[in-house]
Amino acid sequence: MTTIFARKALLPDGWHDDVRLEIAAGRIASIEPGASAGAQPLGCVIPGLCNAHSHAFQRALAGHTEQRSPEGRDNFWSWRERMYELAGRVSAEALTAVARQAYCEMLSAGYTSVAEFHYLHADPTREPDGDSMFEAISKAAMDSGIRLTYVPVHYERAGFEDPEPTSRQSSFALPLEEFLAHYERAAARASDGARVGIGAHSLRAVSAPSLMRIAEVAGDEVPLHIHVAEQRREVDQCYSSYGRRPVRWLLENFDVRDNWALIHATHMDDEEIVDLARSDAVVVLCPSTEANLGDGLFPLHPYLAAGGRIAIGSDSHISINPFEELRWLEYGQRLASQSRNVVSLRDSHVGSELFARALEGGAWASGQELVGLREGAPADLVALADDDPMLAGHNDESRLDALVFSGYPLPVERVMVAGRWCVIDAEHVDRERTRREFAEALDRLGVAS
Repeated sequence: MTTIFARKALLPDGWHDDVRLEIAAGRIASIEPGASAGAQPLGCVIPGLCNAHSHAFQRALAGHTEQRSPEGRDNFWSWRERMYELAGRVSAEALTAVARQAYCEMLSAGYTSVAEFHYLHADPTREPDGDSMFEAISKAAMDSGIRLTYVPVHYERAGFEDPEPTSRQSSFALPLEEFLAHYERAAARASDGARVGIGAHSLRAVSAPSLMRIAEVAGDEVPLHIHVAEQRREVDQCYSSYGRRPVRWLLENFDVRDNWALIHATHMDDEEIVDLARSDAVVVLCPSTEANLGDGLFPLHPYLAAGGRIAIGSDSHISINPFEELRWLEYGQRLASQSRNVVSLRDSHVGSELFARALEGGAWASGQELVGLREGAPADLVALADDDPMLAGHNDESRLDALVFSGYPLPVERVMVAGRWCVIDAEHVDRERTRREFAEALDRLGVAS
């Protein structure tokens, strides 16, 4: 049994003073507000958030695609070519080092779980073996301490009218039956505390019959993740091939429900926005990556007004900071509408509302049945330094506003996952080894601008 005292703690019904938490077997056994403080109490304790969309291997590419091409036509599709170059070189050994670095950065920033959207199935140093790359991701998660939802992803074709993958997509592609067998093995081998979802890369990369099989496997319990309507070109191609926009086609052909996670959904018309919100699916938004790739702005305000659910993710890992993702969710809407405090639908604080929505939505997207600081929930929590200047002068109502909008560095002092301290004194406990092996992996991969 581990006992934690917090001067402030964000419980499901709001902030409380002098909170004692008893931790047993990786879960919160009891919570007592107004308790007598123990020795060296923590400052402000909040629940950890889920990074609901991650491509861990792309952490190796961060900052290496920010120079203009000679053609001057840089967009998602030109960035994708650079990503393909990297993907073709990543071995299981390199993936372990790169993913561990990404996961340690997530923990240090206040994420305590991650949904790894994993389609890099082939290790170029050995015979095709999707399991070796899964094992690399699993090892990285276990080493770092982050809670993992592994989402193996099917990828089978180059585009709507291209039934075969290109040579540059060979790292991703698996025959459907081989992919489903990999999913079954991963589900059977998942370590304690880990979960396994299932994914289809996108409508352009997965045929309708294959997506139907994947949806049947997912049923109504397994998290099902899919990229959708991320770029206008994708929307146009989908309409040309299927006679419908991507979100509309999904809603008409599948029972999209609360275990579905639609990634990005950037480009929707008004009817799609309302109908998707009513489906109870979660839309996972990744504003730092969506901005970096020039994808566009998600129609957040009308979607939330229609009752939609959201989660956040760091996607390509151009930045790893949950509060930055929340900040840019709001800032994007402010820039588009030329107004302020757009996300809040009620007379409430924007930071608090964004945090609450991301906490709930991340649980849905990752298949976690219970989150937050409550009895029986996993002991996944973040301790903030309450004497940090960022939080000075803030009360219970504005504290999360400061955390979301007041910039960097974050006042994250400690992070616990499943009762284990992964971050102490603002540094990951395995920081030095992780950084060294990450740098060595980048050298072997030949990553350079």
